[in-house]
Amino acid sequence: MEYTLENKYQFIKNEIVKNKSKNPIEIVRDIMHKDFISIHGPEHHFLDGAAFLVAYNNAGGSIDVDHCLDELAKRTIKMPGAMCGYWGICGSLASVGAALSILHSTGPLSTDEFYKHNMEYTSTVLTKMSKIGGARCCKRNAFLSLLQAVNFVKEKYGIEMELNKIECEFSSLNKQCLHNKCPFYKN
Repeated sequence: MEYTLENKYQFIKNEIVKNKSKNPIEIVRDIMHKDFISIHGPEHHFLDGAAFLVAYNNAGGSIDVDHCLDELAKRTIKMPGAMCGYWGICGSLASVGAALSILHSTGPLSTDEFYKHNMEYTSTVLTKMSKIGGARCCKRNAFLSLLQAVNFVKEKYGIEMELNKIECEFSSLNKQCLHNKCPFYKN
């Protein structure tokens, strides 16, 4: 069935708010298996940051989840697909970066530490992505973005989310899978 991006965002929000996990990888994986999520696509630009926000809240981050998800949706719906190849920035990374800025009400005129922290997070993840290279993979980049986000908020804000071993179960669906070059590839 064909869904509009707006439909996909609403389905993601409906599913994600029910999740009680403190593990953003677990949350994102659960939703990645739904029929409204493509192997690659701009729905990840909302999904990845939304999984982070819900796990953050479930881990004690104490945020207004509905407000944060609505704000994230407003920001990420503007991001085109294929940003990685055409703009040099991954939509997953931008999504989690947007989620971090929403958590702390960071904006372009902010002069506090959160502005610096957001840039530190995104530059660290982008560096990791650049070392792996392409072709694109929305699943791999979601795992990289969220793995770094979990470590980042623990170090910076003392919020301890959960993680488990990350092994990709989407390789057979991805015609451009890097296989052994991907840190999450499962033989």
